[in-house]
Amino acid sequence: MLRGWKFEIQLNEQSDKPIYLQIADAIIKDIHSGRLKPGDALPGSRKLSQLLQVNRNTVVEALNVLQIEGWLISKERQGTFVADALPDFINIHTANQVIAAPKNTAIKPYHLQVDDGSPDSKIAPITELARAYRQIFNQKARWQMMGYGNELGDLEFRKSIVQMLNHQRGMQVTEQNICITRGSQMAMYLTAQCLFAKGDYVLVENPGYKPAWKAFENAGAKLLPARVDQDGLLMEDVIAYLHSGVTIKAIYVTPHRQYPTTVTLSLTRRLELIRLSNTYGFMIIEDDYDNEFHFGYRPILPLSSFTELKQYVYIGTMSKVVAPALRIGYLASGDSALIEKVGSLRKIIDVQSDSIMEQAVLQLFKDGTIKRHIKKATNHYRAKRDFTASVLYTHLKDKATYTIPDGGLAFWIVPNKQADWLQISQKLHGRGIKIITPDVYSFDKPINGIRLGFGSLSEKELTEGIMALATLL
Repeated sequence: MLRGWKFEIQLNEQSDKPIYLQIADAIIKDIHSGRLKPGDALPGSRKLSQLLQVNRNTVVEALNVLQIEGWLISKERQGTFVADALPDFINIHTANQVIAAPKNTAIKPYHLQVDDGSPDSKIAPITELARAYRQIFNQKARWQMMGYGNELGDLEFRKSIVQMLNHQRGMQVTEQNICITRGSQMAMYLTAQCLFAKGDYVLVENPGYKPAWKAFENAGAKLLPARVDQDGLLMEDVIAYLHSGVTIKAIYVTPHRQYPTTVTLSLTRRLELIRLSNTYGFMIIEDDYDNEFHFGYRPILPLSSFTELKQYVYIGTMSKVVAPALRIGYLASGDSALIEKVGSLRKIIDVQSDSIMEQAVLQLFKDGTIKRHIKKATNHYRAKRDFTASVLYTHLKDKATYTIPDGGLAFWIVPNKQADWLQISQKLHGRGIKIITPDVYSFDKPINGIRLGFGSLSEKELTEGIMALATLL
């Protein structure tokens, strides 16, 4: 059964990437190149560990990652095989914003506000950031800091973001492919204004992220809603629009953890979406709003990391990593003409980004503060997720369904019976509790689900909120 496949890889023990991920990525590369084809059998973990001269557990972890991400399948008593569901095109060749609660400028009569996935500001590295900010002033001449900079952002900071995207998210971009913005919503607005003309069609996930929809509509685009299920965006809806004669200019997706439902777009659908983009020529706008905090093996690589994808805009944020008040986002694209238009528009409305703050955050990259903070924050949020799951099980296990997320800062909870969310919201209001009702996610009629953010709330607050919700479902 074993095919004639020779595994060739140079393992680098000095690399920041763990050995098991180096092995996993090398196998993915062989699938991309066609050296491994759908249905091909892989050697057993013992044989691979002998060939690579590594611990067998390391190989087992690599194979587990590939099965989780959909590249491999395991057949009982037969072995491990390349997934049959991969489309043909993958073998013919030798992808945050902070999601904030709707703004309410009035005085809020609430003692508890359940958001939809905000980070915990109390653990933000504010002291380190303030120190770095002061050091920037002490180290550089004032005339160097106070002049105008590049409309695309500080060059060295762009290089640091590029390094992160290329090394950690599998992308292949340069500093010329990226623009730093004041938050991911600005990145969304710039993309929409530079990409769409009046009457263009953009396909969006339903339920989905309305602030992005508003940016597209403000640019004159018309929205086409496509449904979402447990595997993400439904390809049958995408294909139906494409076959209807409508020319789709772009598709906006949150494939890593779909907003608001938190589901991950399956590998089969990711590859099909890329194929459709290349065939029909539409742009994929990928919003990777919460990539950093992942509790499994590793985050799913972006759509924009696939070399097959020809047209993409990738949008991310630093706000969740450092603090929500830090307005630093970015957009990346292989379309140099689009980036040039984005830079020109950026220069009209804002001249340049906050270069001094960018240099301060750059210093946190260089001295390892960001890396240490992400590790600390991930452990912090993992513990909060587990606590939230235990409270949900205690109070909602017979009243609602939910999936424990592998990352991110929110649960998606669907009551077993249709809920009157307006009435529930009003009753919670009477108890001093604010929730985000499902109508903010839907294209037309409200859906029966609630996004419960756990990152910014204490265990006491989470318990109170969930218990109050349980009494009303």
